[in-house]
Amino acid sequence: MLTKQQAAEAVRGAKAELGVTWTQLAEAVGRPVAWTTAALLGQHPMSEEQAAAAASLLDLGKDVVRALQLQPTRGALDSVVPVDPTIYRLYEVIQVYGPTIKELIHEECGDGIMSAINFRLDVRRVPDPAGDRVVITLDGKYLPYQW
Repeated sequence: MLTKQQAAEAVRGAKAELGVTWTQLAEAVGRPVAWTTAALLGQHPMSEEQAAAAASLLDLGKDVVRALQLQPTRGALDSVVPVDPTIYRLYEVIQVYGPTIKELIHEECGDGIMSAINFRLDVRRVPDPAGDRVVITLDGKYLPYQW
């Protein structure tokens, strides 16, 4: 049986070989592109129907369909400090702005956190005369601490 990580590698390989986009996969699966991408990279379990739809578009077998349905170990990176430049920059954003985000959440909402379970993510490119911008929206449910 394949692991979720092996299935993710199979997905990435087939995607590149066939020229399929994450958006096309999301449309086939019937879920948002950010969720679908995360699921196909091993961060969410997929239903049998969702996994089969993705595997069909990518010409992948039943072993990948089964692996995509497994419960993931979420948030697992290869190292404590990410070395991939894109992921590292997001890490850097949290290092620099994390305390500010925390303070603003507490000031605006009270003593609590933003959920990463009840969560939405959007990534889009926005044209700008000074150079295109990347807009990342993190949309998590507010969860108050209950003492």
